[in-house]
Amino acid sequence: MRHLAYCFMSFCFVFSTSGLAASERSEQVKQFVAAFNAHDAELMSQYVTDNIQWLSVNGDRIAVETSGKTELIKAMSGYFKSCPSCQSELTDITVLGNRVSTIEEASWRQKDQLRSQKSLAIYEFSNSLIRRVYYFPAE
Repeated sequence: MRHLAYCFMSFCFVFSTSGLAASERSEQVKQFVAAFNAHDAELMSQYVTDNIQWLSVNGDRIAVETSGKTELIKAMSGYFKSCPSCQSELTDITVLGNRVSTIEEASWRQKDQLRSQKSLAIYEFSNSLIRRVYYFPAE
């Protein structure tokens, strides 16, 4: 009976620590998107590994948009200059292991009209930092 209680306690510990990691990863993605919405590429870089990759997935093609923290900062800074009204809202978040999938609704102003589109993004973690972002085309 004591062995069974120990096994149950061990299971609860493993389950609770994986749940904690899941909530931490979800929070990291939220903070990353908040930095995006603040148009702060430097702040975004605090949530990623040095060898971050931003990948665009379209059918059977995967394009590397950026590779490395420095390239991410440069690309995002240019993007923010070209789209000063761009924002993103997370409408759905699911955590599975070291990946967080999101439905993101991007919005921006074009000729005084508010535009928006939804996309799927998957954030892959290495320890507590984002290692890869897989971005799928808007639907």
